[in-house]
Amino acid sequence: MEYKYRTRGVCASEISFVLEEGIIKNVAFRGGCNGNLKAIAKLVEGKNASDIAKLLEGNTCGFKQTSCADQLSVAIRKAMAE
Repeated sequence: MEYKYRTRGVCASEISFVLEEGIIKNVAFRGGCNGNLKAIAKLVEGKNASDIAKLLEGNTCGFKQTSCADQLSVAIRKAMAE
């Protein structure tokens, strides 16, 4: 199923992805640091969503208490809870 998550506290405004049988696919960020976010999307493609959420949870960006990677973790956990 495709999910869209409106981020909070980061440069990217939205994250979209597909979650199929616990596997994350087609991650895309709207806004943010283009190259870094494309790299994150490639690195998580086809991986277990729970593992990715755990790995990225708590990652920060500069002085912010969150990051785009952390927001992806939040989005994945929310999607898995639905």
